[in-house]
Amino acid sequence: MKLIIAVVQDKDSNRLINALSHENFQTTKLATTGGFLKEGNTTLMIGCQDEHIDEALKIIKENCSQREQMVAPISPMGGNADSYIPKPVKVEVGGATVFILPIESFFRF
Repeated sequence: MKLIIAVVQDKDSNRLINALSHENFQTTKLATTGGFLKEGNTTLMIGCQDEHIDEALKIIKENCSQREQMVAPISPMGGNADSYIPKPVKVEVGGATVFILPIESFFRF
């Protein structure tokens, strides 16, 4: 058995959860915050049998698209002026960061 931890953008989370549910994958949703953009994202924990890993990864890939987004300048007030971005810039967002961990035991009470 494996535990899939998928960090996805909030905009993709509902679509992904619905797609996983449709294929009988049970998920636990955690609200998390990204470091670079300081925006909300969603971390999903998905328990899955080894033989279903590829199917789960395919669903994640199909439902978490990468796209470009304009990021507004971040004010240096109270922060480090060295990292100040004076004008909006395009950054790539979306997609998914996925970790797969082995599970030694699993209990449901």
